Amino acid sequence: MIPLKLDSEKDQLFEDSATKSNDFKFDASVVNVFDDMVSRSVPFYAEMQRMTTELASYFALPGTRLYDIGCSTGTTLHELDRSVDPGVSFVGIDNSEEMLAKAESKLDGMRHNRELTLEYGDINRDLLIENASVVTLLLTLQFVRPLNRERIMKRICEGMVPNGCIILIEKLTTEDSLVNRLFIEKYYDYKRRNGYSNTEIAHKREALENVLIPYRMEENFDLLGRAGFKNMEVFFRWYNFCGIIAIK
Repeated sequence: MIPLKLDSEKDQLFEDSATKSNDFKFDASVVNVFDDMVSRSVPFYAEMQRMTTELASYFALPGTRLYDIGCSTGTTLHELDRSVDPGVSFVGIDNSEEMLAKAESKLDGMRHNRELTLEYGDINRDLLIENASVVTLLLTLQFVRPLNRERIMKRICEGMVPNGCIILIEKLTTEDSLVNRLFIEKYYDYKRRNGYSNTEIAHKREALENVLIPYRMEENFDLLGRAGFKNMEVFFRWYNFCGIIAIK
């Protein structure tokens, strides 16, 4: 497998024990270290990308669009370009101008072979999806305010062609508090193995507390069902991380 195209500085944003944590934002400081951050913070990140690419390639149809919502630095679109038919137009959407600038650099040259559009958009406010055969939201929906999630998912479903698919990867919470704490503990162990200190883990947790709001598995399934999706299946699971595919 060809390695992911990751290009960033080492993530040391939260290592200063004297630093007071503010709400997490995808600003320039995060963009500069984002690829390193996700590769060290998201279990099986490369495998998630590979599985997303395999699934998307099956459903993506020439003459339709593939949307990556929350495209960040463009890693997913870069991986998808390797195997998705060039007749499929790519649309990347993000609410960070800095992320989009990084994506433009990473995806330089892709426009020689396919139509590619990178758009600024805040999906908490509005979202335009048209003629989509595939929509991906990888670790994105969890950052959307819960009040807006059903409206967004319905808008996505309405903009998709029949038998189109949506691919979600999300952090989860569980109803059982003991299991939930255990999964979180094992996740923090994973981050320690990847070089993060207890201080960095604690500060990152504080910064994300009011920003990243995970759902339970059944809540995500209910959300997809109410939006109009069918045949929902889990394709990846690691403790409190989950990949879901749903078909219109």
